[in-house]
Amino acid sequence: MGFRGTNYHGFQRQPNGITVQEVVETALSQLFNEPVTIQGCSRTDTGVHAKEYCFTMQTEKQLPERNFIRGACGYLPEDISIYRVEEMPPEFHARFSCKAKEYMYRIHNSESKNPFTTDLELLYRRKMDIPLMQEAAQHFVGTHDFATFCTNYTEKQNTIRTIHDITIEKQGNTVILLVKGNGFLYNMVRILVGTLLSVNEGRIAVSELDDLLASKNRVLAGITAQAHGLYLNRVFYE
Repeated sequence: MGFRGTNYHGFQRQPNGITVQEVVETALSQLFNEPVTIQGCSRTDTGVHAKEYCFTMQTEKQLPERNFIRGACGYLPEDISIYRVEEMPPEFHARFSCKAKEYMYRIHNSESKNPFTTDLELLYRRKMDIPLMQEAAQHFVGTHDFATFCTNYTEKQNTIRTIHDITIEKQGNTVILLVKGNGFLYNMVRILVGTLLSVNEGRIAVSELDDLLASKNRVLAGITAQAHGLYLNRVFYE
């Protein structure tokens, strides 16, 4: 499925605000006329979007894929849509069976805001040196301890992750950053984006990035970029 996260307090159900999980479970419970609980492939923050989000559910009722999609979308609001349904073996889990994820961050690089993407792209008015940012991004590719790029880091937490690839491209006034990895820490992608923007602004030198990674000091990295530019873009399974 895909969703526009603007109106939601992330995916995972919580008591203090409406979430994507709550809305989808309500819709599917109406469709199947029974209580439905779903397991998502990832948590998302308030305002974060998803182009490809996978979840699992269990039911004894048989429903053709076409009827499932049409029926569910009929109960869902316009900012959430189910694209595809597939029957999986019992041991499959949307989160724990996932081998890699790809996040996308979108930036509207212009003096003027785009009224059609104000909640979908970060407005950034400074000139962007894409080759410099791409050079900086390569310091994060590979297996590293990303404690520097984690909000609420604790020493007991496993902060080692592998980033397979980072690409940055400009298409007109839109800059698209793609990060693919085996897993991500809380706010990790948004802090990576904020750090790359700091490199662009000359606040952090490319030569400092390896030491910054090794420091495990969140204060040394860039700001946490705003949530509304972030998308869960793809999830990968065997």
